[in-house]
Amino acid sequence: MGSNDFITLFFLVAAVLIFLQLRSVLGRRTGNEKQPFDPYSAREAAKAPVSDDGKVVTLPRREMTDEERFSEIDGVAKPGSQLNDALRQLLKLDPTFKPKEFLNGARMAYEMIVMAFADGDRKTLKNLLSKEVYEGFDAAISEREARGEVVKSTFVGIDKADITHANVNGTEEQVTVRIVSQLISATFDKEGSLVEGDQENVADVTDIWTFARDARSRDPNWKLIATESEQ
Repeated sequence: MGSNDFITLFFLVAAVLIFLQLRSVLGRRTGNEKQPFDPYSAREAAKAPVSDDGKVVTLPRREMTDEERFSEIDGVAKPGSQLNDALRQLLKLDPTFKPKEFLNGARMAYEMIVMAFADGDRKTLKNLLSKEVYEGFDAAISEREARGEVVKSTFVGIDKADITHANVNGTEEQVTVRIVSQLISATFDKEGSLVEGDQENVADVTDIWTFARDARSRDPNWKLIATESEQ
């Protein structure tokens, strides 16, 4: 037998011995092995309540009564008022509507729209405005740009936001909000001279904005469909 054959035989014997030793340690099943992890069954088990005997128990979901669903409306509109009745009709059309969540969203949308208009941010405006309102904002921005004017604004905050009107038009739900905000805004011409506003003092601004969405849509977002300033 040549030296090469001897070396090959040596490594073969060594490999067999190592395999047998590993099998003696790793190849035995003790009955205590962990089952493969299943993220889906673990997630479902975590959601379900567990009884005393360790079994998963599925409980029926309790439907909210009309009074429970309408209680939040009574908190933002006087019971028996025209606004309260309108909001109740809206809630019947869209059971997911929650006045307080809507007002929080309206506040955020208001700030985003005001600042996007000042910055000439058409992309943001297009996502938040109806087609008609966007066209009006776009035209105003274009006129400002043609004159070489620049708006510098600082949004201070919103003092108050209240629902003043609600309406159901077919499958479209509409809610009007009166918003009182504080803003520092100044417009400068292309030479840098002040044209309008005040770059130091805070101004109180009151706007009446109407938002709408289609109750059939899976998109939960509302869009601004009308604006006016309180006289």
